[in-house]
Amino acid sequence: MRSLVVVTAAFVAAGAQAQQNSWIQVEAQPRLQAAQERASDYARRLPNVAGFQLGSTNWHAIVVGPYDEDVADRLRRDLRSQGAIPGDSFVTDGQSFGTQFWPIGGAAAQAPATPATPSPAAPLTETAEPLPVIPAEPADETPAEARRSEAQLTGEERRALQVALQWEGFYDAAIDGAFGRGTRASMGEWQAAKGYDVTGVLTTRQRTELLAAYNAILEGLGMETVRDDVAGIEIKLPLAMVGFDTYEPPFAHYGPHKDAKFPKVLLISQRGDENTLFGLYDIMQTLEIVPEEGAREKRRSSFTLIGENAEFISQTEAVTKDGTVKGFTLIWPRGDEKRRQRVIDEMTASFTAIPGQVMDDLVGDPTEDQRIDLLAGLEVRRPEVSLSGFYVDPRGHVLTTSTAVQQCSRITLNEEVEATLKASDADSGLALLTPDQALAPRAFARFQPAVPRLQSDVVLSGYSYEGILGAPSLTFGTLADLRGLNGEETIKRLDLAAQPGDVGGPVLDVSGAVLGMLVPGIDKDGRALPDQVSFAVDVETIAGFLSDNGLSATAAERAGPVKAGVLNDMATDMTVLVSCWR
Repeated sequence: MRSLVVVTAAFVAAGAQAQQNSWIQVEAQPRLQAAQERASDYARRLPNVAGFQLGSTNWHAIVVGPYDEDVADRLRRDLRSQGAIPGDSFVTDGQSFGTQFWPIGGAAAQAPATPATPSPAAPLTETAEPLPVIPAEPADETPAEARRSEAQLTGEERRALQVALQWEGFYDAAIDGAFGRGTRASMGEWQAAKGYDVTGVLTTRQRTELLAAYNAILEGLGMETVRDDVAGIEIKLPLAMVGFDTYEPPFAHYGPHKDAKFPKVLLISQRGDENTLFGLYDIMQTLEIVPEEGAREKRRSSFTLIGENAEFISQTEAVTKDGTVKGFTLIWPRGDEKRRQRVIDEMTASFTAIPGQVMDDLVGDPTEDQRIDLLAGLEVRRPEVSLSGFYVDPRGHVLTTSTAVQQCSRITLNEEVEATLKASDADSGLALLTPDQALAPRAFARFQPAVPRLQSDVVLSGYSYEGILGAPSLTFGTLADLRGLNGEETIKRLDLAAQPGDVGGPVLDVSGAVLGMLVPGIDKDGRALPDQVSFAVDVETIAGFLSDNGLSATAAERAGPVKAGVLNDMATDMTVLVSCWR
């Protein structure tokens, strides 16, 4: 019987003049040592054995070649028919090959794009056996053969298959390496989706295909380990897509290359405990990079924060340990979920906090180039408009101006409580809000039932600067007229210097009774009015609006003036910051 060397020489001679860029992949191993051992075993029986890492993955291909594509395919068939190589061996163009690991110490470092022509093979002698007729290609491994090859897998390799099936969407049980009913069913579903016979047992070639697809998703991202000694963090990052920008404690910024918007990475590093961690959890949700939609999970000593919108998805992972808070944020373009999830998995698995080292220790003091709408170099999410309102009953219903809640996708009270627009009246300029959770305000409006005295002292409570100060401000003035400039009986004119953010706030007399609600300045025929001229909707109009919407205005009982401190508490406790988000 002819030897394999003679067969190989014949095939090489047949394809010597053709472009030789095809390889026969006979096996793939996830560990380098095992791959080297298998390559050595094949090399004792076959010529032209080589080994290459598969792209940037941890898998290693053992191959024979290179040859012309037709020669490679004929040789593969012949070697398979003799049992010299596995039944699922296949021909590849080598485009996925990375670093060469076999022969050990060989000069080549990469698989050549166009392999060099090997030395001419020795011609066949006249006594050499003629090539047999190439039989039909045998079927892939039988289920029994697949089970035997599967039995040789290590626990790590079995778990890797479950991870790959899970990533493809076919498996949702534990990653335990146990191939029970659930794993078998997911294998069968994967085989059906790929057009294979459904056996529930993957052949060697099918396992290679599944794992290659799982690892190929990371190609081109440049996932490499970065040790950031300033942040005290070691982690794998997609360095083909991001690079270091700057330190803005508690964040180290890694931005996209060139003019791209995404992806972005933040490394989080600061001293602190659980209170610091949960403070960070709250602060992160005020940033533009964390959209309001998305899953949130706060645990005892860590949290996960996901925000997504039509443009991107951000995911933050943070943990407190040994007096530090460390973590990372990945901001990834929407519509690329498979790669995003793989990058998150790689970052999470590789994340290592370097003990005792945080960014605050090594980064200098902040400069004067700071803005109130930035936090550590990141844009703080701001509402479209923030005006004032006030509680009108013990359940927390809020009265405000209709201009504060026009075309809002979301309304908040004091930037924390979500609210729903219950009613709005453009003629009076009034709007009524219902909180989305139970509230028990410390104070609510009690309205003055009597006609107020002209030129009496009044006080306006409102968020004059749209919430920047964090609390309402009080503005003092007098009641200038019981009517508007054109005789409107539903409007009272005030001699009071209000700010734009005060609109919607309550106007009180010295007893603490509410006389009305501040409305936007009235601009008649393009004339600008003096700064001291302001207007308020009267109590009768407010009471009618509340009654029309199922609420009753509570009348004030107190007649005499109260102390300044008491009046201040009454006014500020009932005043609410109303924010419109679009």
